[in-house]
Amino acid sequence: VQLQASGGGLVQPGDSLRLSCVVSGQTFSTDIMAWFRQAPGRKREFVAGISWSVPITKYSASIEGRFTISKDNAENTVYLQMNSLKAEDTAVYYCAVDRAHEIYTDNARYDYWGQGTLVTVSS
Repeated sequence: VQLQASGGGLVQPGDSLRLSCVVSGQTFSTDIMAWFRQAPGRKREFVAGISWSVPITKYSASIEGRFTISKDNAENTVYLQMNSLKAEDTAVYYCAVDRAHEIYTDNARYDYWGQGTLVTVSS
């Protein structure tokens, strides 16, 4: 499985940005797709997750209400719509796949990772 993340960039506080993650290779309907982020000097943290096959999602409390995860099964793509961005959202954002039946927030569970895309929120 290969994941290609894109869409990062430099934005101002309050702006919006949409990240994309294209998944190629063998996937299963039970797979979980997730976004994580890692800020300089900090551990990688869970942001949001979604199931390929059923309409379930999970969000980190720090971004809930501002970020929305979605998917396009036909395009094998997962999105992260980020609104009302704050300086503390600055990080490298990674997409990942977990061969699981529910959404876990522990990054050690995830089997496949994309290369990351940098989001910088600064005035």
